[in-house]
Amino acid sequence: MAVTGENRRPGAEASGRKPRLGAFVRRRGAVLALAVLAGAAMLPALTGVPAHEWLGLAATAALLVHCGAHAWRLPALARRGGRLRLGAAVDCLVFASLALCAVSGLMVSATVLPAVGLFSPGYFFWDPLHSFSAKLLLAALLVHAFLHWRGLRAK
Repeated sequence: MAVTGENRRPGAEASGRKPRLGAFVRRRGAVLALAVLAGAAMLPALTGVPAHEWLGLAATAALLVHCGAHAWRLPALARRGGRLRLGAAVDCLVFASLALCAVSGLMVSATVLPAVGLFSPGYFFWDPLHSFSAKLLLAALLVHAFLHWRGLRAK
């Protein structure tokens, strides 16, 4: 069976083989780990508030690295039409809601800020904002995953 451009890996031309499951796992392993980390960070009832805050910081850092790694594609996607433009808009919404959720989460922190000797007033402003931005982030991440599902599943 011929190897098409969609499932070609380096060296596959000579061997004529399809990509192995290991290559699939390596390429998608970071995305899967990021999804598990973000999912655990979004469940404070399961992890407890201190773990929620520290996992939230780790997930924020990982998501920012992921956004930065793929940011080069946004201008080209925004110029194209349809689903690609929608994907670029959703990616921007993910980034904005992530930033808002991270900042508001730090401002209501009961573990992270005191650990570094800081305190933030304005709980009654930051807590509803954190709750709203977390829900917006979850919805945007689900739409993002849906839009990129074809690229994530095995071929």
